[in-house]
Amino acid sequence: MDRAHGIAPHKPILLLSVLQTFQRGINTNQRIYITPELVALFKANWSLLVTSNHDCRFALPFYHLTSDLFWKLIPKAGFENILQLKASMRSFANLNAAIDCAVIDGDLFLLMKDNMCNSILQQFLLDEYFSNTKSNYNSSEVGQQKLFDDIEEKILREDAAEYRKEIKKLVMHKDEEEIFLRGSLFKREIPKIYNYTCCISGMKVDAMMNVSMVDACHIVPFNESYDDIITNGIALCPNLHRAFDRGLIAIDCHYKVLVSKTFQEDGMNYSIKIFENQKITLPKLERYYPLAGNFDWHRKNIFKSS
Repeated sequence: MDRAHGIAPHKPILLLSVLQTFQRGINTNQRIYITPELVALFKANWSLLVTSNHDCRFALPFYHLTSDLFWKLIPKAGFENILQLKASMRSFANLNAAIDCAVIDGDLFLLMKDNMCNSILQQFLLDEYFSNTKSNYNSSEVGQQKLFDDIEEKILREDAAEYRKEIKKLVMHKDEEEIFLRGSLFKREIPKIYNYTCCISGMKVDAMMNVSMVDACHIVPFNESYDDIITNGIALCPNLHRAFDRGLIAIDCHYKVLVSKTFQEDGMNYSIKIFENQKITLPKLERYYPLAGNFDWHRKNIFKSS
């Protein structure tokens, strides 16, 4: 119960969304992770089912379902004590930073995995909490996909200045879930556009293996640029990603690798210096090329040239 607004819809919306991830094969695990799919389903279901003036906040039910005993939170290393700070868990960013996953009760997990039981549970939640709007529920998958498609379109094609304005509005309105979705899709789109290949080393791991060995790297850091569009990203393997973020390497105006003179490499089989003056591999479509202005900002503000 929400004393100000009556029955709060947050927990049933989250449970419906979790049930859908099992029904569609998105999740087959007893551990419930904070994924773009789950967050997008939560937002889609909320828009279809909730008519009260509650705020759409994913963090609230993900944390407070712990009081229902079948839902246990597993903190990330170093955040074990944060579960006691209820106020901090109202923020999606704090929740995502501190919580590794939720683990559901074993018996409930078996029910969620069973198609018939899963459907019964969904119908009960709809009848109990959303009897007036449950006819809209069948559109939730469409709503989720539309949300992904809209964000993907912005990441791939929107003007950088317009995108920054939108992000700043989201920050102002504290729509952390939307910011999370945009960042998550950026991390997926960049490796895809670079054919899951590090643009400097050429290292590639087949995407079908479901092993993440190529990162989406912001050229101008997000906290500086509010920019998640494709032209502010390159695909790098993790060690070169760290080197780029720390200013040990940069890219010049001809898309060639610059290597800082400020560090030493002693007799290693793998050396960053071997990539000096090598041209990076660019996407097939020119409109996805990283902006030269972003590399220029990185050289001036991050790169340790000497």
